[in-house]
Amino acid sequence: MTRSVERSAIRKVYLRLLPIALLTYFLCYVDRINVGFAALTMRGDLHMSATDFGFAAGTFYWGYFIFEVPSNVIMEKVGARLWIARIMITWGLLSGATAFATGSESFAVIRFFLGLAEAGFFPGLVLYFTYWFPHYHHARIVSSFLVGLPVAVAVGAPLSTAFLALDGWLGLHGWQHMYLMEAIPTVLIGIVVLFVLTDKPEQAKFLTAEEKTWLAGCLAAERNAKDAVRKLSMWQAMFDPKVLLLSLNYLGIVTASLGMLIFIPQIIKSLGVTSNMTVGWLTMIPYICATISLLVWGYVSDRMNERRWNLFWTCVVSTAGLVIAGLTMGTWWAMVGMTIAACGFYGSKGPFWAMPPMFLTGPAAAAAIAWINSIGNLGGFFGPWYVGFMKDATGSYAGGLYGLALFGFIAAVVCAFFLNIQNNAVVAAEPVASQAD
Repeated sequence: MTRSVERSAIRKVYLRLLPIALLTYFLCYVDRINVGFAALTMRGDLHMSATDFGFAAGTFYWGYFIFEVPSNVIMEKVGARLWIARIMITWGLLSGATAFATGSESFAVIRFFLGLAEAGFFPGLVLYFTYWFPHYHHARIVSSFLVGLPVAVAVGAPLSTAFLALDGWLGLHGWQHMYLMEAIPTVLIGIVVLFVLTDKPEQAKFLTAEEKTWLAGCLAAERNAKDAVRKLSMWQAMFDPKVLLLSLNYLGIVTASLGMLIFIPQIIKSLGVTSNMTVGWLTMIPYICATISLLVWGYVSDRMNERRWNLFWTCVVSTAGLVIAGLTMGTWWAMVGMTIAACGFYGSKGPFWAMPPMFLTGPAAAAAIAWINSIGNLGGFFGPWYVGFMKDATGSYAGGLYGLALFGFIAAVVCAFFLNIQNNAVVAAEPVASQAD
């Protein structure tokens, strides 16, 4: 009976939460990475060098860093429904406002405030899933909703470059149309979230009383098991050595990932591609492969019930891909290298984000997950800035990719030698659940 109740409850939770999480994260990433495609014409229109562009695009992550922890703590207090809706509506409005940038300074200011608005969205969703899913589903659910990330790049690439073709219509540049048109769905879905999201299992009208009882009991048992080992306060969690090491690992991954992501349209164009639309289609290739990697590696990590070494090998794969891309820059083999790197970057997401809930609960989890993400996302500033700087200094993107590979290597070293984290969640029904998997 328990096994059938579990299967029914988990299936309903997946079907209810995953589509809205996937859609919101898809929109989040379209609004975040469209700047890379805008650069194909925006840099010339606003007279920005590669360094200026990389710096201004990266100021997003300083705003993100400043407000990430407060945002997640607020969500823990007021609930996911209200706070995620607020985040989406404000970031949609600010993303649209990017269309009115007039130079590198105004572009940087808007990107900074966009980071403030979006802060807390991703870690908020990771925390939200801990309210609904037992730990042995964490890598899969995170991987499943993070499919929105590479899919956003794959789908957003031709969509964004298609908007660039509207240059001159209504007196606007193509990149202005792109920012405005891609912001509208985010605001509208933010309003929908306010009405459809459910904060806790106890409030779920889509679960039966029996399913609510099982799910609440299972999650309570996990929380109690973790707290029995060591219950951390919010401030203790943020400066716990395991949290800081996870932050360092994530900083390496994100620096490498976003350094490549922001410049990949310009790198592809440097290979001799003349059409912006063709650049968009070609950008899909690495991220379609990354989508497959994300799902497969999350599934494997959960089936093995192992996080550390799965994460390690994703870091190794991404490092190797960046080195290959750097060595072959100027040829189409660079595309192969960047595709391998993308598979490593996105394969890391499931195993990595399944690790913090292994030893954190409640406000401590809210603060620590946000802290890890905010520190890691500073790489979103340093990665693009460094690649842009190296391009201006050397005339090639190769030096920038080698630097990104070093960050991927550091992430692998941290994982191999320091991320031996014990899973404190002990659930009596876990053997049954493992069979059900």
